[in-house]
Amino acid sequence: MSGSRERILGRVRRALADAPRDDGPVERGYLRRHGERTVEETVALLAENLADYRALVHRCTPDELPSLIGRLLAERGSASVLVPPGLDASWLAGTDVARVADRAGSTAHELDRVDSVVTGCAVAVAETGTLVLDGSPDQGRRRITLVPDHHVCVVRVPDQVVSSVPEALERLDPVRPLTWISGPSATSDIELDRVEGVHGPRTLEVVLVG
Repeated sequence: MSGSRERILGRVRRALADAPRDDGPVERGYLRRHGERTVEETVALLAENLADYRALVHRCTPDELPSLIGRLLAERGSASVLVPPGLDASWLAGTDVARVADRAGSTAHELDRVDSVVTGCAVAVAETGTLVLDGSPDQGRRRITLVPDHHVCVVRVPDQVVSSVPEALERLDPVRPLTWISGPSATSDIELDRVEGVHGPRTLEVVLVG
């Protein structure tokens, strides 16, 4: 441990030396959700907030999903699509786009040459318009959703939709590599000029299936 770090930690310990210790549960008095909604209202709120973040939102039935994904890839002009190892193969039955496997040895340059990526998700938060990926087999490693410029994320409705962040956290394993996505990647400079695609996909398409 460096001398500077030890000095800082020593100051923290001295500052806390007289603080009362309380090893009991932390009181969490905040609201778990804001208002009561039906399932339909919760899904509608998710779609509204996703669109507000400039994600492109689509709705379909399970039977329509393969043809919808095929159409989205065709409209994008995608010649290749990254496929997580556990993705349902039937989802891509509506397209003949070349599949690229999620390989441990893939470099950032190789991933950047892939046109699109299709994944599932772990949970979607209606109040914040957020998708959470946890590295499960149908989502793959974090980097495959951060490098390609076009991400199609499939959300099962209503099973994977919750109202609030506290409800989402109850479903998630904190030791997994969680990626929280609220719209396509975007940032802005001091002049508030918005630039998209800096830290992830420039285009995020969300398919609500149910």
